[in-house]
Amino acid sequence: MRNGARNWYQSWHPYAFLALGVVGLFVFRLGPIGAAFFMSFTEWNIMGDIEWVGLANYKEMFASGDFWIVLRNTGVFTLIYVPGALFAGFLLSLVINVKVKAVSFFRALFFSPLVTSAVAIGMAWSWILSPKFGILNYFINAALGIEGPAWLGNPDTALMAVALVFIWKEAGFYMIIFLAGLQNIPNSLYEVASVDGASWWHKLRKITLPLLTPTTFFALIIAVFRLWQHFQLVYAMTKGGPGISSTTLPYSIYQNAFVFYNMGYASALAYVFVLIVGAITALNFYYKSRWVTYQ
Repeated sequence: MRNGARNWYQSWHPYAFLALGVVGLFVFRLGPIGAAFFMSFTEWNIMGDIEWVGLANYKEMFASGDFWIVLRNTGVFTLIYVPGALFAGFLLSLVINVKVKAVSFFRALFFSPLVTSAVAIGMAWSWILSPKFGILNYFINAALGIEGPAWLGNPDTALMAVALVFIWKEAGFYMIIFLAGLQNIPNSLYEVASVDGASWWHKLRKITLPLLTPTTFFALIIAVFRLWQHFQLVYAMTKGGPGISSTTLPYSIYQNAFVFYNMGYASALAYVFVLIVGAITALNFYYKSRWVTYQ
């Protein structure tokens, strides 16, 4: 009897543990995704009844001049952040890929912005970039004798300033990814190259960069997905201003959902952003075979 009970228990208890994860997946992931898709075809201000409007939200979106400005801002932000973050992470990985006593300290130092609150970072950099009291403009004035610009108050520089701060925050994340790739390259290849008289630059160009292409591809995909996470910096530093010069799609989604309470339109924006990210990811996979090489 005991063996029978034990066998019965052992046959179902794995599914009981799996059920928790499956329920969480549907309730907290797939459920909201499906609800947002349905909501993109409705008009709802949270308090009133949900009204079905079909494609009206999408028609309004594509007919709006502000949407195209926000879409352009998102594209510019992407072009600054993705290559900038990957390049910064790669450089940092080269710096810390050495065997010295203090390397652990520098790894922690470079990684620390990633685990720091984005709101705190945004507030700190808002002070640094302040036109009158900011330390950056102070050094510009001291070194060059000119007054620095209003980094966050100028429509021409606000978006770029936020993107560069986001690169600074995220560089440590890509540093760890590239460091793992560097340490996976056999050291014997560098030893053979040294015997042949190869310089540091030739080793980097002929060994390191080609063998890091799988790591670079992975980091590129992650960087595209992490575009969602710059919302907090935009909120803390510019709130999308001046005007809408630094408003990107994630911040516009937040505004329409929780400031204007237009949940249907916000859901439509979210799905457009998902489609854009999905298209970029699909293109990356399509061209993967042309530049990614494996050992």
